[in-house]
Amino acid sequence: MMTLQKYGPLFGRVLIAQIFLLAGFSKIGSFAQTAGYMGSLGLPMADLLLTLTIVLEIGGGLMILLGFYTRYAAIAFFFWLIPVTLTFHAFWHADAAGMQNQMNHFMKNIAIMGAMVYLAVHGSGPFSLRRECRKGQAEHT
Repeated sequence: MMTLQKYGPLFGRVLIAQIFLLAGFSKIGSFAQTAGYMGSLGLPMADLLLTLTIVLEIGGGLMILLGFYTRYAAIAFFFWLIPVTLTFHAFWHADAAGMQNQMNHFMKNIAIMGAMVYLAVHGSGPFSLRRECRKGQAEHT
């Protein structure tokens, strides 16, 4: 059990961070298409919103991965996921063919939000840059 307590938070951060890092880097390669899709949903300033999304996904993903200000990244992701989930995965507006797919994405985002709450409350755990920077202090992020 000690091994799980020691390495579990790091393993969890790697698994959580990869979804944001992969999404952020893939958006760079398909910037025009993604911005066009966002615009087609009625989002204003799609290029700016997409740029901010990429910065958050890559920057916040690295923060979680490395355990550097993990709580702040988790809080930012939690609040960012609210409009993202409601805008891009509104399964209640989807046609019959796409409804289950959108509901799956919606529920995935809800689960990720749960992980963000957990990280915001408990921090990054051992093997994190923030922990190493604050060694010897009571609160670790």
